[in-house]
Amino acid sequence: MTSIQEADVQRARADTPGCSEVVHFNNAGSSLPPARVTETVIEHLRAESVKGGYEAAADVAERLDGVYVSLARLLNAQAEDIAITDSATRSWQSIFYALGFGAGDRILTCRSEYASNAIAYLQVARRTGATVEVVDDDESGQLDVADLRRRLDGRVKLIAVTHVPTQGGLVNPAEEIGEVAAAAGIPFLLDACQSAGQLDLDVQRIRCDALSVTGRKYLRGPRGTGFHYVRPELRDSLEPAMLDLHSAQWVSPTEYELNPTAKRFESWERDFAAMLGLGVAVDYALDWGLSAIDERVSALAATLRTRLGELSGVRVHDQGARRCGIVTFSVASTPAAEVKTRLSEARINTSVSSRSSAQYDFTARELPDMIRASVHYFNTEDEVDLLVREVEKLA
Repeated sequence: MTSIQEADVQRARADTPGCSEVVHFNNAGSSLPPARVTETVIEHLRAESVKGGYEAAADVAERLDGVYVSLARLLNAQAEDIAITDSATRSWQSIFYALGFGAGDRILTCRSEYASNAIAYLQVARRTGATVEVVDDDESGQLDVADLRRRLDGRVKLIAVTHVPTQGGLVNPAEEIGEVAAAAGIPFLLDACQSAGQLDLDVQRIRCDALSVTGRKYLRGPRGTGFHYVRPELRDSLEPAMLDLHSAQWVSPTEYELNPTAKRFESWERDFAAMLGLGVAVDYALDWGLSAIDERVSALAATLRTRLGELSGVRVHDQGARRCGIVTFSVASTPAAEVKTRLSEARINTSVSSRSSAQYDFTARELPDMIRASVHYFNTEDEVDLLVREVEKLA
């Protein structure tokens, strides 16, 4: 599919029961799943209840293996380079905490970095004596690749960047960052939890060494699911901070061997129902086509930004040379929390982005708490109109 037409939008909405209940502009938080995702999860839970958990999992062993193939196809990777976890955070952490930092090591990140990642940097810096440095933004508000290049030396141990931040529609230049990292031989960890499912991701093109994803956001999968890609050259050099009998094999009373695939970053116990649901969600996105989704989402978000920007007393805060489906704004006369509440009363779902989620960016730009309205391809122009009318009442 080269583009998503009106008939396609109506089909997507018919596949999504939640569309008849709410106007959902919180897809960067947790999107509305297609009915087939929910039905898959429920079907497996029912099978567990009557067959037993181990037996139900054995019955769908081939389908579970197929989930890895689907996730690899989404990222243009190999199935053995994919690990499935319970969240993007868990996926990201399993790579970061396996890297091993020491005194004087430097971690380079972006100003738009997310709280969970930044807290991990600070913890490791406190433990080891490593330092955390925030790369400057360029004039568009995205990471300044020239400044990144200037900062490189033999002490830089990691370049870690959030692709799409939680607090705006910015898309950081991942491919350019990957080119710089690869040329310098420095590991590049990309947090793609907000971009997977709305942008077409190709780890070969991006040249990242690791990439983490959640299922619940733009991929429209179940909560409690996440996965990551690890380039084999990096994977083979890492031992995860925690191991069990799935991530490693106990080969003698005094020895163990790591799983040779990315499954060394997994644990034995997992939610198989949610895992199957994740696979269905990814296949559903692939059927639509990520380029078509990107085109639809970006256009709808651009319309929303323009419409909100025309309202007196409303300020749109998104930056970047390229922007995606997240739109952040504030209303001068009304606190963000109250705006969210009033929109919820009109059955419009949004969320609030606050300083505690992105201290570097909020501090540098002196941002207020913002409303985040994140669109998806099943949203409509009429829903955009409704959101704008409700915001206008509060301006």
